Amino acid sequence: MIEVLVVDDSALMRRIISDMINHEVNMHVAGTAKDGEELLEKVEALRPDIITLDVEMPKLNGIEALLELKKRQIDVPVIVLSSVSSKGPMLTMQCLEAGAFDFIPKPSGEISLDISKVRDELTEKINLAYEKAHCAASEKASAGQDEPPRPFRRKDGTSCGISAVVIGASTGGPRALYAVITKLPEDLGVPVFIVQHMPVGFTKAFAERLDTNCKLKVHEAYNLQPIEKNNVYVAPGGYHMEVKADNKIHLNREPSLWGVRPAADKLFSSAAEVYGQGLLSIVLTGMGKDGAKGTEDVKKAGGTTIVEDESTCIIYGMPKAAFETGMVDLVTPLGKISDEILKLACRDGR
Repeated sequence: MIEVLVVDDSALMRRIISDMINHEVNMHVAGTAKDGEELLEKVEALRPDIITLDVEMPKLNGIEALLELKKRQIDVPVIVLSSVSSKGPMLTMQCLEAGAFDFIPKPSGEISLDISKVRDELTEKINLAYEKAHCAASEKASAGQDEPPRPFRRKDGTSCGISAVVIGASTGGPRALYAVITKLPEDLGVPVFIVQHMPVGFTKAFAERLDTNCKLKVHEAYNLQPIEKNNVYVAPGGYHMEVKADNKIHLNREPSLWGVRPAADKLFSSAAEVYGQGLLSIVLTGMGKDGAKGTEDVKKAGGTTIVEDESTCIIYGMPKAAFETGMVDLVTPLGKISDEILKLACRDGR
């Protein structure tokens, strides 16, 4: 039985969320808390397997509570429930950076009477978080995971091995992308395009957090935005992002692919047509198989393909699906991926 601690400042939300969880045969609400302070009082006594955490609360909000859990070395997977309004998206990004497993947007704000719409997503992520926490693979250590990249040196006149980078990610992706993108230098010399499965209202906050902490310029992409080197473009929630030969970003609201929009496959396949052998594709942690077809298209166009190693993935779904195409050049732990980008961005710069 998965024991869950439900934290929300609304008594109504606590009751509705608890009812959804208790409805599952393998889950049970061990207790509830109305704010971060009560969470800290109850967590050691109840010893839950999972915590669901509201971000906007009085006294001690979600990010403050999460940081205190980390400080006390209380290692319980946290799933954040957040509203799109007010400070919700930015606080959610901070929670993910601080170690939250994943997040789920409340459908209609802090008091979401229709919260039952996300019941399936919530229970699925509780199961995933529990499995990850109890999976032997999660205890694998990557020797190079925390190593910094070797010094990046560009020489005048050196040719670049790649012309662009495309990255796809889902569950666990925000933290993984942060780890990769923040290690890249301001003179990388190529554009970077990102599809992170994330709902409308959150990709802007995600791009802003990356931009604040990166040497490269990070944008939430807009339609017909000119593409420039040393810039990172994040696909906005609710839109597929493609690149075209006119050197501009193209957004569309075509049907979801694999149940997601934006989809990495749309980005990868369009970029393969434009950049050919100059394209590097990377598939990071995430559920499902988005990115697998795109990986095939990149390789068929002569590009280079990388997937994150299972040992550092939160969910080894997307990288596994891409690997099983037989079109992957390199499988590497998360901490090595920025190094590989730098190697390919400048052949003679090392």
